[in-house]
Amino acid sequence: MYDIVIQQGTVIDGSGKPMFLADIALKEGVIVGIGDFSASSAEQVIDAGGCYVVPGFIDVNNHSDTYWELLAQPLLAGMLSQGVTTVIGGNSGSSLAPFTSPAVIRSIQKWTDIGKVNFNWLSMEGFLDEVERRRPGPNFGTLVGHGTLRRGVMRDESRPIRPEEINSMGKLLRTAMREGALGLSTGLVYTHARDTGVRELVQLTSTVRSMGGVYATYVRDEGAGLVKAVEEAISVARESGALLHISHLKAIGEKHWPLMDEVFHLIETASMNDQEVTFDVYPYTTTGSVLYTFLPKWITEGGRKMMMYRLRDRQVRQAVIRDMRKEAWDYTSMILFSSQMSRMTKRRHIAEIATEQGKSAEEVILDILLASDGRAIVSLEVLSQRNVDKAVVHPFSIISSNGVGYALEHKSTGDLVHPRNFGTFPKVLSEYVRERKLLSWEEAIHKMSGKPAAKFGLQNRGFLREGYAADVVVLRPDAIGSRATTEDPYRYPDGIEWVLVNGVAALAQGQLTKQRSGMVLRRERSWFHW
Repeated sequence: MYDIVIQQGTVIDGSGKPMFLADIALKEGVIVGIGDFSASSAEQVIDAGGCYVVPGFIDVNNHSDTYWELLAQPLLAGMLSQGVTTVIGGNSGSSLAPFTSPAVIRSIQKWTDIGKVNFNWLSMEGFLDEVERRRPGPNFGTLVGHGTLRRGVMRDESRPIRPEEINSMGKLLRTAMREGALGLSTGLVYTHARDTGVRELVQLTSTVRSMGGVYATYVRDEGAGLVKAVEEAISVARESGALLHISHLKAIGEKHWPLMDEVFHLIETASMNDQEVTFDVYPYTTTGSVLYTFLPKWITEGGRKMMMYRLRDRQVRQAVIRDMRKEAWDYTSMILFSSQMSRMTKRRHIAEIATEQGKSAEEVILDILLASDGRAIVSLEVLSQRNVDKAVVHPFSIISSNGVGYALEHKSTGDLVHPRNFGTFPKVLSEYVRERKLLSWEEAIHKMSGKPAAKFGLQNRGFLREGYAADVVVLRPDAIGSRATTEDPYRYPDGIEWVLVNGVAALAQGQLTKQRSGMVLRRERSWFHW
């Protein structure tokens, strides 16, 4: 007898191959058969008539760990409700391990109030053990954050890194990957990593290559220097031989939008030269960004403490404002998503606050950074819809949220989060596939499942095949769609009927069950037995 039989569904197996009608039999968390099981007995039968049966989605650019939701609210309801059955953390240069000392937790303070954080590990093994103990809703794997390594060996010192320190970072990285990490991530736009040199990157990514991992980079510049930044990423990966993945590829600011075509050409040329480069994209033209990244780079040299110190100087503030006005950003259109300030300033346009206080938008931004100790997240409409469309349909792209698995209850904090946290994957399927027909169903599902599984080395995941983990989504193609908006992001999507994680229903008949059956996925080993 089978545990579950999913009957009469249209199967899209995650490979990109044409869909077909079949039943799927599951037993002990594994797909044990795909075919005709109409005469077979099972403890539970799911009627998938009129539905598509697809692999669970894999979100390779997720921040549920560094925003602390993975540990505080491990169900990650906002991800499960979209059909996401696996999330990859440790992105953008920040991970929750390895720590050389408890102070290294400051590597995530740009997103999280670390004063409210308690942890009991230093090593990658200890962190993954803690995630297992808390039993997440979706499966979880992690990269090693370059910024976390760098802070671990350099502390908060502002100086050139020494060769022996790069060697120490390499040893930490190698150990973390032995303990299960999937690769390395960088966030070269952030203060602690901005002076990272190519030699350092090549040495570390060579370690990643030798360990069979992936190198995921948030490139150094997404504005005027985007092309140069992508060239650097490709060059580093070519020299080290590492598998390259570019996180949330985009050109920020209207005057920089034309650069995306050149970037696509760089990626395609690398492919023709036998260098596989992938990138992820979310289907929105608004960003969710750390506010200080919109300041001139010189103000952040030396790290966050130096930035805060300088911003208290009146003359320095005037110089910052002068340089901010040279950029193409329309600061008045920014929306303050979250900060450590009172609720009165959350969920507000910068323009509204500026008008009330009789100040310029630039002055308000600096006030917010000072009042929030540098921790503020904003949204800004700075992306081209044409570029987003081209990125979503590009043959080398992977769909990701760049989000966090919030539950609806998070609304009580007063934070106005990005709608991608609740709507990324359904939005692609409804708009890009069903309505605009820019992608086929098979292509879109491949970008959400099989392709990310293959790139990030997730064995037995991402495809509907015999012997593979029973991470399965049943969706209604005529109903799938996001309900989350910028004004009201806290809305689960439509059209997802069932979500099975390792053969256990996390969502049944459209309702979350609160079952947490996710596993920790370690490098070269995608199963962990509790």
